[in-house]
Amino acid sequence: MADPSSYRPKPGEIPDSPGVYRFRDEHRRVIYVGKAKSLRQRLANYFQDLAGLHPRTRSMVTTAASVEWTVVSTEVEALQLEYSWIKEYDPRFNVKYRDDKSYPYLAVTMNEEFPRVQVMRGHKKKGVRYFGPYAHAWAIRDTVDLLLRVFPVRTCSAGVFKNAARTGRPCLLGYIDKCSAPCVDRISAEDHRELAEEFCDFMAGRTGTYLRRLEQRMARAAEDMEYERAARLRDDIGALKKAMEKNAVVLADATDADLIAVAEDELEAAVQIFHVRGGRVRGQRGWVTDKVEEITTGALVEHALQQLYGEETGDAVPREVLVPALPDPVEPVQEWLTGRRGANVSLRVPQRGDKKALMETVQRNAQQALVLHKTKRASDLTTRSRALEEIAEALDLDSAPLRIECYDISHLQGDDVVASMVVFEDGLARKSEYRRFQIKSFAGQDDVRSMHEVITRRFRRYLAEKERTGEWTDSGPAGAAEPATSTEPATSSEGTEGTEGTEGASGAAPGGLAEPPADTLTEPPTDTLTEDDGRPKRFAYPPQLVVVDGGAPQVAAARRALDELGIDDIAVCGLAKRLEEVWLPGEDDPVVMPRTSEGLYLLQRVRDEAHRFAITYQRTRRAKRFRAGPLDEVPGLGEARKRALIKHFGSVKKLRSATIEQICEVPGIGRKTAEVIAAAFARAALPAPAVNTATGEIMDDEEEPGQATGSPGEPVSAGAPDDRRGQER
Repeated sequence: MADPSSYRPKPGEIPDSPGVYRFRDEHRRVIYVGKAKSLRQRLANYFQDLAGLHPRTRSMVTTAASVEWTVVSTEVEALQLEYSWIKEYDPRFNVKYRDDKSYPYLAVTMNEEFPRVQVMRGHKKKGVRYFGPYAHAWAIRDTVDLLLRVFPVRTCSAGVFKNAARTGRPCLLGYIDKCSAPCVDRISAEDHRELAEEFCDFMAGRTGTYLRRLEQRMARAAEDMEYERAARLRDDIGALKKAMEKNAVVLADATDADLIAVAEDELEAAVQIFHVRGGRVRGQRGWVTDKVEEITTGALVEHALQQLYGEETGDAVPREVLVPALPDPVEPVQEWLTGRRGANVSLRVPQRGDKKALMETVQRNAQQALVLHKTKRASDLTTRSRALEEIAEALDLDSAPLRIECYDISHLQGDDVVASMVVFEDGLARKSEYRRFQIKSFAGQDDVRSMHEVITRRFRRYLAEKERTGEWTDSGPAGAAEPATSTEPATSSEGTEGTEGTEGASGAAPGGLAEPPADTLTEPPTDTLTEDDGRPKRFAYPPQLVVVDGGAPQVAAARRALDELGIDDIAVCGLAKRLEEVWLPGEDDPVVMPRTSEGLYLLQRVRDEAHRFAITYQRTRRAKRFRAGPLDEVPGLGEARKRALIKHFGSVKKLRSATIEQICEVPGIGRKTAEVIAAAFARAALPAPAVNTATGEIMDDEEEPGQATGSPGEPVSAGAPDDRRGQER
């Protein structure tokens, strides 16, 4: 726990101007981002007596190790920069809205020749008209299904549309009159676009005129004794009215507005938003947030507005935003909203009439959402906290292990030996920090030696990060071995961004192992940036507990690896599968936790996740090995040039017999690359020809002999190891 006075800036150093500030922890991660009209006055509030601070603010300032700020010209710029940094750094102490998924919209692709009606999520595209958002995709589909009777607009995908045009037969909707079938020229492109425009007008709220026009046409058809046509128009009117009932008018004058309500207690707040378009409630969404510091309702509203409109422009920002309390000050926020819309936006608190009544409804929804969330969260938090406490008590730890790393070794009869590292923080999986390793310092099956290598490599990288950031002193921890550093630049594997570079080219690893090769990461992590920008780094943060999949030998290997690196503040345990016993280093007897223990259940989840992650990687490597061909042995030859070579020569056999000049004829292949390809084939020994055992005939197959032709992961050669239960781990 840091003392805020140790990093408090001098009062004269902080400017008295608008800006954005960032608190960082000891690992240089950004843990809080805030904005201020006056940086000097705002930051002074954090460095007062700890007893006078809100408990969560106190936790934040004692977790932080430094503070920095950026000066801007106006409060609007500060608002924009704060939003950008919160999105970029994802600080742990900032207001975070859970359940902030992408809500579905009803979209009409007016940018296509034949506009299509569909459900869309994510970023909005130019030339597409959007209606919503809606709370559920099925609500959109129900509405569209009713409207297609009156507005038979295309709803099929591009593939279905092209296939129908090729065969001359429309899809089922075309046969039941819920599509005008432009794919088979039942309607022209101009008429279909006009139909889509009418659909958009109806969805935009201009329903009265269209209904009156249909009623007049129905009356004329009845007068002309065209009763079938009149009946069809009557059914169309009924379908439209039924669709309109799903979106009852709540505000007069076709109002476009968003209503935001907040229900809060001392620790959390629930935000509810009703989207009103054309006077009707078109969608609803809600968030729940932790109140990290003592924060007003107006400040919560400001955060909600940032979350809601931070990436929206144009009509997605309504003319009117109704809130329970105004941010202080309100002018920068209103100016920011106006800039996002490109036109004036009214931000106010409703005082009377229909808008106040609707705001009360939104408020009730927010209150119910908070009650429901606390009911669910109480059980979840209690269970996780109890599990961590039980683990700490069983393993005699000083505190609950908030970060747990688990390691597992996987192989198939000693082949393709790999390892996995999974991370759990606060009892929840943090998949962005999962890692995978290839065991290459030795061949064969030796789980103990493999575990020693993996732990050594992982924590050597941790020590190297500490040294690079200045946390490592010249002498290092007592008894520590000097951390290895890279002697050559980092290289990427297979062109994958975020792949680990070479760990160290010289010297031997502790324990007598040769320096292991680079850690191969097949799933590029998101946290691969340096510490200077505040975002997480690979292998940079130590766990409180290391769990290995295995018994006493694996635990001893992990503990020995840490001791050789001089790391003595990380606990180690192992979980054996047979009896679910917990093994500790140097202990003759295991720790037996009750079968009903939440702590044991959490350790099992961590162990099973590490096993799943390792065996998935092992199977992927095995499948890749079975699919490998001679061209995979050529260094520097990517997939595109491999395909070009096979396309040019037709088979690997013909490529093998080609001259260097003939290989140079392939687009993208130079003479140097051609020489490397020819040399690689020259080094490879030709396999014996295949013989048909029934006739004695020598088979001349165009396909490369010995290359698997089955599905990936299924060896076709005799004697290849199969995937039998009990032989793969």
